Amino acid sequence: MTEEDQAEMLKKIEVKDVGELFEQIPEQLRLKQPLNLPAPLSEMELMAMMEKLAKEGEIAASKTSFLGGGINRHYVPATISSLISREEFLTAYTPYQPEASQGTLQALYEFQTYIAMLSGMDAANASLYDGATATAEAVLMAKRINKKGNTVYVSSALHPHYREVLRTYLRDVDIPIVELAFDPKTGKTIILPMMNDALAVVVGYPNYFGVIEDLKDAREVATKIGALLISVTTEALALALLKPPGEFGVDIFVGEGQSFGLPPSFGGPLLGLIATKEAYVRNLPGRIIGRGQDKNGKDAFVIVIATREQHIKREKATSNICTNEALCATIAGMYLTAYGKTGLAKLAQQNAVKAFRLRKKLAKIPGVSIPFSGNTFNEFVIRTEKRYGHNVLHYLTERDIFGGIALSKHYSNNPNDILVSVTEMNTDEDAEKLVHALTEIMK
Repeated sequence: MTEEDQAEMLKKIEVKDVGELFEQIPEQLRLKQPLNLPAPLSEMELMAMMEKLAKEGEIAASKTSFLGGGINRHYVPATISSLISREEFLTAYTPYQPEASQGTLQALYEFQTYIAMLSGMDAANASLYDGATATAEAVLMAKRINKKGNTVYVSSALHPHYREVLRTYLRDVDIPIVELAFDPKTGKTIILPMMNDALAVVVGYPNYFGVIEDLKDAREVATKIGALLISVTTEALALALLKPPGEFGVDIFVGEGQSFGLPPSFGGPLLGLIATKEAYVRNLPGRIIGRGQDKNGKDAFVIVIATREQHIKREKATSNICTNEALCATIAGMYLTAYGKTGLAKLAQQNAVKAFRLRKKLAKIPGVSIPFSGNTFNEFVIRTEKRYGHNVLHYLTERDIFGGIALSKHYSNNPNDILVSVTEMNTDEDAEKLVHALTEIMK
């Protein structure tokens, strides 16, 4: 755009200068000087910078990794990248014209069906941003359902990032948050039946320590105090092996779907999952795809509920979600289709077995112990006696091993604890490498 082009447009709309376009913004809030940003790059300079970053990423990817904690490393079948790169899917955004978006709508409908089956709930929506914001949306949803409750009780063993996002969401809403302690021996949440003003109880399944919570006990307590029960699964693959949350009577299921075909990348994109009981469907945030019939009696997919701001007046919207993760949800649907019910269960078993074996080997290393006795899936915590966890991880990095996540950043009382994640991507050689390195470090 040249200065002449700009002058012509301003003249056409009868505006003196560009600044006048922003007169609705208070003067004291307007930017008076350019942002403190580096100078623009030429295409050649930009490509050189991107190549440098790519090489750094390759170096990181070459290390043996046991990182998890909400973003897990799973194998993505070649089928997925081949199919999703087709332009029909790659350009998928929001099907505002359902009659012209039958393929996208069907893919999202099938995704919803898979999530409902895995969670054991009656209905799921067409996805949310990620597990953290989905958790916050679930609490706001609970507030719309439970008019009598006020305080939300959240497990301190829930993912720390999820709790931070929840606090941000509720900061200007009159919903107090009370954190429930976890048992230092089992790693499970201590849920006491003494919460009279409870709105909802939120627990992980498994929790941040990889420990599988007792949803049956949580359901009983929640029922006694008149609260809704929200379960949160940050490792979606666990649902292929564990008893579905819906069978415990969970009111709202929340999850992170990154494990279903999305690479860890540099922390995203992620995929928020949410499902609920039929009675609460109209309180779900976002939108729901349904299947009906057209005038010729053929199957037709439509948006049956769309209570988000882009589709409905603000005061009637259930959330301020302006989009969803349609492309990521489509990938997850493809991934689940590729594995199938039997294949997904076998993959989950492989994860659990590998994690169990490594946990057993690490526990035999002098100076290493397992602090929590609770059952786990593919993540668990080890304790490096007399050595801080972050120091041990530093030494492992020097040996080209990403050994896990130090709990000390979010749990000051656990300075020696490390969260270790094991998936099908970790070979027996990887496990032996970690055992050998940790044995040397702990001498």
